[in-house]
Amino acid sequence: MPRKDYPETPDGRYFVSKGRLWRKTDPSLDDSERRAAVKALMQARRDVGRAETEAQERDARDRMDAAKKRLGERGPVWWDDGAPDETRKAPWNSSYAEWWDGLDDDARARGNPD
Repeated sequence: MPRKDYPETPDGRYFVSKGRLWRKTDPSLDDSERRAAVKALMQARRDVGRAETEAQERDARDRMDAAKKRLGERGPVWWDDGAPDETRKAPWNSSYAEWWDGLDDDARARGNPD
């Protein structure tokens, strides 16, 4: 599970944070590729905070996006069964509504800070 023990959908495609579904990293990535992409993502995030110009910030944000795509968290979905991408949807307004309703109060609280 993600670091903060967020609820994870039964199919392993998403975790829930702040009341939204967020796509997980493609599990088929080999460890070295995943590590390289995470390293690039973390560097780009630091660079956003250090940017002194709009151009520097834009470059850093573009590198963040590229790293997220390498991880499979953005761009084309990494599964092949035709299921749509439901990133950023509220789990109770998605195909995961029944699963969400079946979670205990503690699990839903971890995914929804309200």
